[in-house]
Amino acid sequence: MGVFEVLQERGLIAQMTNEEKIRDLLNNHKIKFYIGFDPTADSLHVGHFLQVMVMAHMQRAGHVPIALFGGGTGMIGDPSGKTDMRRMMTKEEINHNIECFQKQMSRLVDFSDGKAIMANNGDWLLNLNYIDFLREVGVHFSVNRMLAAECYKQRLERGLSFFEMNYMIMQSYDFLELNRRYDCVMELGGDDQWSNIIGGVELLRRSEGKEVYGMTFTLLTTSEGKKMGKTEKGAVWLDPEKTSPFDFYQYWRNVADDDVIRCMKLLTFVPMDEIRAMEKLSGSELNQVKERLAYEVTKLVHGEEEAQKAQEGARVLFGTGANTDNMPTTELTADDFTDGKLLVLDLLMKTKLTPSKGEGRRLVTQGGVSIDDQKVTDITAAVTPADFEKGYVVIKKGKKVHHKAVLK
Repeated sequence: MGVFEVLQERGLIAQMTNEEKIRDLLNNHKIKFYIGFDPTADSLHVGHFLQVMVMAHMQRAGHVPIALFGGGTGMIGDPSGKTDMRRMMTKEEINHNIECFQKQMSRLVDFSDGKAIMANNGDWLLNLNYIDFLREVGVHFSVNRMLAAECYKQRLERGLSFFEMNYMIMQSYDFLELNRRYDCVMELGGDDQWSNIIGGVELLRRSEGKEVYGMTFTLLTTSEGKKMGKTEKGAVWLDPEKTSPFDFYQYWRNVADDDVIRCMKLLTFVPMDEIRAMEKLSGSELNQVKERLAYEVTKLVHGEEEAQKAQEGARVLFGTGANTDNMPTTELTADDFTDGKLLVLDLLMKTKLTPSKGEGRRLVTQGGVSIDDQKVTDITAAVTPADFEKGYVVIKKGKKVHHKAVLK
């Protein structure tokens, strides 16, 4: 089976500019393709991970990925999917974010020996001569067609700045530059990038007389169409400092029954024969599939050791009798106790389970806090060193968040 069929069978492909030609290119040739990553934060997130999986599938089939980081386009910001203009970042922020992206990407894609390429569009966008650029590139774009594109259309009611109008032209120019520099013949991206990708394909046809190709892949959404990768705490990041491997594992362990098989197809390399067998399961049987999903995705992002630790810690939550060694932990000392007591509200803040005493009070009054399986109902409740007879207590917040406090 060729890589085109692999991507198709796993439900990754959304739209293409020329299915017949793309199928032939992917299955019978070795090409260079690119995916762009705008450095809007200092870590990749779950949405990016889907794109990285596509890069990995393509690389395994012998194609050469170009990871393009937006040192130039990041100065503007993609208006796609946004109701307001993005915050303008400084060059220093953008360069720092790119460094973080590059480090994370290197763990997921093999950049050794020319197997993949990192590029930064700041190399050609930041020093453009504006008049020359308008004459060479701007002349090929119809404002009418641009305004009809989905990424701009939804912004027109709120106001679209000329500044942001340039984004599509800049991204299209990236394709032209990558074609000239690396003979890149294909751009891939999320389905929200379709208009921008078409812009690049059309620019190369008009300015160079070359046929190049574009393909989008499905966005990571739930069965109800909501974007995945958001929690109460915010985005699910690939950086272990921003989202711990345990919390990352838990996110996937808790996906809805209706979403787990689709996530297995999109986000793991588990063979499709195994996934088809999983499709026959239902109800509580799906818990084993969720556990496998969480383990596989955590292993890809954080490595096998962290995935095993996270799995061991998480099994405590689901009553399978594992130990608490790998549960998120906060160390306490005698100095944390006043007159031999530590208020539960203070304990919640020390373990970072709540950001404030007010939030702690709300949780306790709503019955959302337990310590060693005893529900806390009094906002003035406290723990004492005697409660740490076994060396620790386990705090439970809500139904699924467990945390170990250890007394040293």
